[in-house]
Amino acid sequence: MSVASVMVYVDSEQQAAGQVAVAGGIARTFGATVLGISAVAVEPPFVAEGVVIEQTTEEDIKRIKATLSAKEAWFKRVLGLPGETVEWRWALDYPTDFLVEQARAADIVVVKRRSHTASHSHFLDPAGAMLRMGRPTLSVPERVTELSGERIVVGWKDTREARIAVRDAMPFLTRASQVTIAEICTSGEQDAARKRVRDVAGYLQRHGVQSQHEIRVHTAEPDGGYLVRLASELGADLIVTGGYGHSRLGEWIFGGMTQTLLQQAPVCLLMSH
Repeated sequence: MSVASVMVYVDSEQQAAGQVAVAGGIARTFGATVLGISAVAVEPPFVAEGVVIEQTTEEDIKRIKATLSAKEAWFKRVLGLPGETVEWRWALDYPTDFLVEQARAADIVVVKRRSHTASHSHFLDPAGAMLRMGRPTLSVPERVTELSGERIVVGWKDTREARIAVRDAMPFLTRASQVTIAEICTSGEQDAARKRVRDVAGYLQRHGVQSQHEIRVHTAEPDGGYLVRLASELGADLIVTGGYGHSRLGEWIFGGMTQTLLQQAPVCLLMSH
């Protein structure tokens, strides 16, 4: 298993290299192409009592187009990859919707981690995109510019999402020097949990991945917090888990572990939904 196409979302006003540098590193590791994606939506006129209060002018649209087009040069400079392996796509569209649509062309999508923002037209909602894309999402926290993937923690839960995440992470797992599978369970489930993680370890071994595993009983510490602490203790810079959530009345609602990891993990997260 390998990675042939890496997609990365770039904010039109972004200055820090962050997730773009991480995407470039992945592309170098796997000899993959990189597709840069950026978008800004043009909102319809705001009308009150028949009077246009606010609207986007032709000059505004020209300025937005120029900004999106110019970002290509910055993007390619940060990547430092041969031109034939890099593509830039932009649109006047809602960022999350545009990324979800374009994800059909990628093996993995790299995003900068960002809390949900009300400015839907200008900023990507990476967590919401993860639940819609049907592609593994690599979420990169602030100030992280590289991913070694030498040591990886797999947060296991016997669910569809976790199984997909392990399969999607296989290109990284087969290259890692240390993989740790961790399941957090109730005190009465420990025997069953050991059997589950042994099965996962056996599955990985058949793909050439040597791993270790451990079981932890639920405590007052949040499950996501435990995975963050475990990654720190092991020196891991990548956590692999299923991404759990759903949409309700247009707002994304996330499970406890997913929410904790998205808010607190100082390392990259590879999530699949």
